[in-house]
Amino acid sequence: MGLAPTRLVLRRCGVNFLMRFLPRATAFLAVVFSAVAGSQEPVTRQQAVESAIARSARAAVARADTLVGSAQLLTARQWENPSLAASWSKSVPRWHEIVDLPLDLTGVRSARVQSAKATRLASQYRFHFERAAAALDADTTYTRALASAEHLRLARRNAKDADSLRRMSIVRRDAGDASELDVLLASVNSGQAANQAASDSLTYISTLFDLQAAMGLDTGRIAVTPVDSLTLPPATGADTAPTSPLPIAAAEQALTAADLSVRAQRRSIFTPLSIQAGIEHGDPSEPGILPTFGLSIPLPILNRNRGPIAQAEAERARARAELALARLETKTAIGRALRSRTLALDKIRRDRLLVESATRIAAMSLTAYREGAQGLPAVLEAQRNAREILSQYIDDLAEAWIAGAILRLYNVTPSTR
Repeated sequence: MGLAPTRLVLRRCGVNFLMRFLPRATAFLAVVFSAVAGSQEPVTRQQAVESAIARSARAAVARADTLVGSAQLLTARQWENPSLAASWSKSVPRWHEIVDLPLDLTGVRSARVQSAKATRLASQYRFHFERAAAALDADTTYTRALASAEHLRLARRNAKDADSLRRMSIVRRDAGDASELDVLLASVNSGQAANQAASDSLTYISTLFDLQAAMGLDTGRIAVTPVDSLTLPPATGADTAPTSPLPIAAAEQALTAADLSVRAQRRSIFTPLSIQAGIEHGDPSEPGILPTFGLSIPLPILNRNRGPIAQAEAERARARAELALARLETKTAIGRALRSRTLALDKIRRDRLLVESATRIAAMSLTAYREGAQGLPAVLEAQRNAREILSQYIDDLAEAWIAGAILRLYNVTPSTR
């Protein structure tokens, strides 16, 4: 007999605690969110992408790679300097001055220059791809920030509606139209909604920091806020895979450079060839200057350049494997993005109808509960369904945007950049 009053007292204490805690927690979250939002700079998607391209560390590394490629081409184009040898001998003629001029009769320099050109072109392709990848990172992070903001708005609206429903259940209980159980259910539902709003606010703040990192900004404080709307994504116009995306084009040029490097190393067996021309003087029996001519030919007896040839062939094998890997990864990424976008667009079309129906059902259930024609559990179930469907709709919109951005990344080819 004494256990039931104790349960009733604990139940009322829990209700009173929730009644005091929930309004204060909701007000506190609103104040904090407003204060944080007030110090942020509005940023559009295009501004975020441009900032990422200008400040991206990946693009800076790729830009340095292009400088290395240009330096390699400059080195490959240079000619070998001639050498001058001056000597004296006891026998006549005593003085000898000979100039040694290296020649490229085997085509080593030509192969080396063509290999350096292919290397520089591959570095340029990688540079443009890294710029596009930095733009993709900012674009997708911006989309996730928009989705987090939409989830936060939905959570705050749900928390407000849940608190209104809790107040309604208290009014009905005091009027004798509802039980203490309805108040408990509404209070627990309101507490869960407030917790979800707090969790979504932290998620949103985290995505803002991620967006600032992608834009190359300081992440010590929140400085930006996305202002675009999460609407239906635009058509990408890329329903099929491009013929030669930048990663594949760069890998193909790297393989070409490796092939030419092997050719240059094989031709280097008989280098350096050189012609010699000089003069001799100091012979009393032959007054004047005596011209001399000669040809210097290396003899590949002790060294047949096997080490550099083996290294060049190994680099060619690695370049061939990297090309196969680039083709596989690019094909997989494009196929996954195409499937994701198609699936997301199909789900969006269904979600729009479901959101409209679920919202209408939730409103009708709330009206029926207010009029005493329906119980509170049915109202909570209808609101939960509407909330989950709308949340799924937001996620599907974000997935469609991200898939479209990935397709735009791989749709950039050497002819369209």
